[in-house]
Amino acid sequence: MDTGIGDGTRAVRAGLPKPVKYEPPLPGPVFAAHYHLPGEPTGPYTYGRDTNPTWTHLEQAIGELEAPGEAVETVVFSSGMAAISAVLFSRLRAGDTVVLPSDGYQALPLVREQLEAYGIEVRTARTGGDAQLTALEGARLLWIETPSNPELDVCDVRRLVAAAHATGALVAVDNTLATPLAQRPLALGADFSVASDTKGMTGHGDLLLGHVTCRDAELAAGVRHWRKVVGAIPGPMETWLAHRSLATLHLRIERQCTNALAVARALGGRPEVTGLRYPGLPDDPSHRLATAQMRRYGGVLSFVLPDREHAERFLDALRLVDDATSFGGVRSSAERRGRWGGDAVPEGFIRLSAGAEDTDDLVADVLRALDEAAA
Repeated sequence: MDTGIGDGTRAVRAGLPKPVKYEPPLPGPVFAAHYHLPGEPTGPYTYGRDTNPTWTHLEQAIGELEAPGEAVETVVFSSGMAAISAVLFSRLRAGDTVVLPSDGYQALPLVREQLEAYGIEVRTARTGGDAQLTALEGARLLWIETPSNPELDVCDVRRLVAAAHATGALVAVDNTLATPLAQRPLALGADFSVASDTKGMTGHGDLLLGHVTCRDAELAAGVRHWRKVVGAIPGPMETWLAHRSLATLHLRIERQCTNALAVARALGGRPEVTGLRYPGLPDDPSHRLATAQMRRYGGVLSFVLPDREHAERFLDALRLVDDATSFGGVRSSAERRGRWGGDAVPEGFIRLSAGAEDTDDLVADVLRALDEAAA
């Protein structure tokens, strides 16, 4: 697709097949465990665990968003964790070393346990300050998450990639929070761009999906082989819904970024709010770096209220914001992250995902809930 077109045009058209008379623009989901296969299996579709035409359309669409105008390969998965696992376990062997963020996605400690059980050394360091640089010696793979979830720190992807490649390590970037419309890891030098499409990419909180995109065909083949071996395949209906949802990705992301910035600005004037983080705020510690490598700042912000009880009163008082985990949906959501016990954050730490509501309504709801919580 033309690289000179805008994000909205690209998102609306991405992955669509050439028009065929009397056929829909986006073909419906193909439900097939097997395909007619006379003679030698030389065609593209052989068995339902290997390939599916519905996957093909979505993978093409995501590739066009991840790296416009470039030859890349995308592999879709049944969940974000399946995509993460495919990269890690297709590349690492007993005796290898991997560097993970210590402040990343909450499920990463579970992944660490499994990696170590397989004899893989795991080192961790925080995202902020490019601290992972200190752990790179001898590593086979560096895993980056930027902005980090839930604390929203940002690291210098180009700098980390250069350092990792100089030592022979591959680099994977978890781009879930940003999506390709806010950040393109492959353009920053990464070998893998990975995301949980459960969140911002599909944006409606009604399906689980993930993807991995690579420039290197050999790396993509390893990831695809892992999908086949473990059977971490997405259902055709979920895949079709995801592709349908991409058409509004630019609209959703623009409104969510606008709302997140407005809420962050409103929170900045509240005395009970501390630790406010949103890369789009000029005084945020990550603002300069985020501006240099991101095209948008995302729809998620975080902040701290005085204690657990105060935070829970705030969440209870919200009317337009769901008390729910996950993020990136059209309906705003927020949660007290300490309730899960896996993040090293204060008890009053709130992660808020701005949805697509009218900006004034959302800001008013947050401020009213803060007033009620304080009273």
